[in-house]
Amino acid sequence: MTTRRTILTGLAFATITALSGVSAMAQDVLRVGSYPANPPWEFKNEAGDFEGFEVDIITEVAKRLDMNVEITGLDFRALFVASASGRVDAVISSLTITEERLEAQSFTQPYFSGALGVGTKDTAEIAGLADLKGKRIGSIATSFPETWLKEREDELGYASYSSYDSTANLLTDLRSGRIEAAVNDIVGLRYAFAQMQDSGLQVSVEIPTGDKFAIMMPKESENLEAVNDAISAMKEDGTMAEIFEKWMGVAPAAGSLTVTPMPVPTTAE
Repeated sequence: MTTRRTILTGLAFATITALSGVSAMAQDVLRVGSYPANPPWEFKNEAGDFEGFEVDIITEVAKRLDMNVEITGLDFRALFVASASGRVDAVISSLTITEERLEAQSFTQPYFSGALGVGTKDTAEIAGLADLKGKRIGSIATSFPETWLKEREDELGYASYSSYDSTANLLTDLRSGRIEAAVNDIVGLRYAFAQMQDSGLQVSVEIPTGDKFAIMMPKESENLEAVNDAISAMKEDGTMAEIFEKWMGVAPAAGSLTVTPMPVPTTAE
């Protein structure tokens, strides 16, 4: 009996140790959700690996936390569910900090101040927001640009609005004429148009919005402060500026969000 009890106790201890090992190993991995077709912020290359401005940021953050990064591609709308449910530890996808999002999610400090762009055919007679009146326009579902447009529907007076699940589908409809203007992050639009040879598309209007891009994390995540501290260190030692210049082609402006360490935001201001 004593021998049997000893064996069972040993097996139980081994099981607990094994499970503890699995838990410890899991904590060594930073699980990241990302929309996989959002260049230059994040996208999959020909080998199927993630690349991009925010991919470099989150990879460097994980390195500084002595963790491995594991990026999973998700539909844009699914990113918010994955973060809220704890399925992922962080989300990268040129996400704007908003008051509404802060109610259900946490964000790190911002590292980029964005602007929207209105993409059109180069033959379109659209040179300002007033020219959107009576036009068929579109953007990405649940995105900041979509919210911005819907809040200004009466002011802009556009004829119809179409919501898309991907940038590729949005630009396909723009190119085919199903919509006359695509409103999205201006950096992403310019990058996409540069990759499309003889697309006949251009950014006709720039809309300064001051929206701030950051890494989204589950509400009050235990990793939030550590990730935020890593971002501050990257800003202080020049790493963030190097990543910015690599993907944007120019150095970040002095005093910009890209080089200014900040605390974890509690508001979108």
